[in-house]
Amino acid sequence: MHISQNVDFSTTSHTLHSSLKSADLLSLAAVLRELDPIEIIEHFDSFSLPEAAVAFRLLDKSRALKVFENLDAPLQASLIQGLRHHEVVDVFAGIGAAERVALLDELPAAVASSLLKTLDATNGHETSVILGYPATSIGRFVSPHFVTTYPELSAAQSIERFRAKSTERAATDRVLVIDHDRRLLGAVQLGELIAAEPQRLIGELLGSVFSASVTDPAVQTARHMVNRHQELGAIVDSEHRLVGVLHWTQATQILEDAEETRSARTSGAEPLSRPYLSTPIGAMVRSRILWLLVLAIGATLTVQVLSSFEETLESMVVLSLFIPLIVGIGGNTGNQAATTVTRALAMGEVRSRDIGKVLLREIRVGLVLGLSLGSLGFLLTAAIFEIQIAWVIGLTLIALCTIAASVGGIMPIIGQTFKADPAVFSNPFISTFVDAAGLIVYLSIAMLILG
Repeated sequence: MHISQNVDFSTTSHTLHSSLKSADLLSLAAVLRELDPIEIIEHFDSFSLPEAAVAFRLLDKSRALKVFENLDAPLQASLIQGLRHHEVVDVFAGIGAAERVALLDELPAAVASSLLKTLDATNGHETSVILGYPATSIGRFVSPHFVTTYPELSAAQSIERFRAKSTERAATDRVLVIDHDRRLLGAVQLGELIAAEPQRLIGELLGSVFSASVTDPAVQTARHMVNRHQELGAIVDSEHRLVGVLHWTQATQILEDAEETRSARTSGAEPLSRPYLSTPIGAMVRSRILWLLVLAIGATLTVQVLSSFEETLESMVVLSLFIPLIVGIGGNTGNQAATTVTRALAMGEVRSRDIGKVLLREIRVGLVLGLSLGSLGFLLTAAIFEIQIAWVIGLTLIALCTIAASVGGIMPIIGQTFKADPAVFSNPFISTFVDAAGLIVYLSIAMLILG
């Protein structure tokens, strides 16, 4: 089954690219008509921007809108550059307010301002409100489409309100309950509302609903909502007035994007804003080169350490054989601790004030790891080299694992304290630091034992 699907995708992809290359627009349009919007998006990932713009123009208006609103904001922004003005205006007005804001963040200020002016009063107000919240807050992701009722209304009246105001985007299994100042009071399950006696008041059916402030961090809010298995979250302002809602799909998307960013930065690169095959080479180089330069500069510290112990290495050449082992184990130990703590920070399991607890825990973990690896290293080295060399390796691994785990555990917390991405403070910087520290520990112990 999977093989058949892969063959179909490859065949379709080949046909699309061939039609684009030969400018056979009739064949291209015919193939696109046979694909659903999700399949079209999968093929868009492999198109260049001019090719994507040509293919997009061949879609009918409704399918074009579905495709556009499901593209990532950076790809939307790039695609806009290849579209005519009236096409841009149509798709911009057709997507949701949160999607519009994400797109505006990617566009030059002059283009963003021009697009805002094309919106009608309602869409313009919704978009401007969301734009006013901090970029990393949950307010940037709220949907203004929801159904509300009042505690003094009956079940029958509330059902009528749901029928009148419910739209495809506002579809939900809950009706939010507010007072006449728009303050959130709770929610009513749609099933319970339908099953209730028609004259029963909403105030008697009132239940709780997950809520968060518009200024709360987006990732933290989304994680709380997902962990509590809430299908809908109510987002309120500082006076507890209802601003919008966050749906389960939006929350999971926020977490997926955050995980993608964290994974990229943990490996020492910035995340790509567009699909891999459609990302320009220059953008890919820029996403990687910064941290490579940081690591290259940091590596000079390791060279300086080696030069300081040059006489020791010359007098005992066998010590140089173990440098890759020492550097590798120290770096991996630090990276393991950093990755674990970074994930704990993202999950809300650890906070900045827990740095002391994390340090003590990682010291213990590092010490146990060091004793285990040091004992093994001592036995293996003693079987091949002199006993003094075995002592150097064993003691170095004990000290190094303890230091590496401790530093790896607290660096992400320090990064978060200074409002930096914990992932950035993880592997790239820790590898450089632990390399130098490991060599200092190793060669210092060698000088102490070997004289």
